[in-house]
Amino acid sequence: MTPLRQRMIREMQLRRYAPRTIDSYVHSVAELARFYQRSPARLQLEEVRSYLHKLFLERRLAPSTCNLIAAGISFLYRVVLGQSSFDLKVRRKHSAKLPEVYSQEELARLFRSTCSRKHRALLMTIYAAGLRVSEATHLKPIHIHSERMVIRVEQGKGAKDRYTLLSPQLLQELRDYWKEYRPGAWLFPNQQRSGPMSAGAAQHIFYRTKQRAGLQRGHGIHTLRHCFATHLLEAGVDIRTIQLLMGHKRLHTTALYLHLTDQRLRTLHGPLDLLRLPVPEDLQS
Repeated sequence: MTPLRQRMIREMQLRRYAPRTIDSYVHSVAELARFYQRSPARLQLEEVRSYLHKLFLERRLAPSTCNLIAAGISFLYRVVLGQSSFDLKVRRKHSAKLPEVYSQEELARLFRSTCSRKHRALLMTIYAAGLRVSEATHLKPIHIHSERMVIRVEQGKGAKDRYTLLSPQLLQELRDYWKEYRPGAWLFPNQQRSGPMSAGAAQHIFYRTKQRAGLQRGHGIHTLRHCFATHLLEAGVDIRTIQLLMGHKRLHTTALYLHLTDQRLRTLHGPLDLLRLPVPEDLQS
């Protein structure tokens, strides 16, 4: 590890950045250095901007990925190297895409398509509790509070703790899973049982199960978290409660799911339905 990378990691750790953010920022800077075959400390601003221009246009990365790369590189120059005037002049862009949501019938088909009770318990837990994949893989048996029917999420996004729902059906599923697997310290351990399952392994489980279920929609395992919020809204749960369950810092983040609910759309009449058009004579039978 180079001294520059050590300094960068140290500064992020002092600021309590999440491990995944640290890895992403370091990777962004490492790719920049690999592209020019020089230390980033020896690069000029326009060289960095040319690299980003090439990256954004040729690889057509998602807006969130572009924002992350620019943020990591800016952190290096502005914080670690002390170049306070360093400005990439890159506008942050946010995707306007709405997440896709499964119906309850599609979810039932997904859970039926799992190849083991462990995989079924994992996917059901993410959906039933509205968890991020890293929150689910880092669950421990002690986090399942069956007396209060809640799940404790420790150090979720933003290093915050919270409680979320533990449904009776999920509790029974986890008890059956426990009897069969006896997972140990981690509720969903890796194959060696030396630590938690990786997020990548959980994603792989989802993609394989989705393929077996014949589902075309949904981009990744995070779809299950989107389903949790949308289905609660459709069931009449207020948006503030859903915000707390999901661990959103801002209410407008949760408000996104207002665009996904079916019930509001079903009660609306489209403008064409409001017109009383006579049937043309040549179309009358």
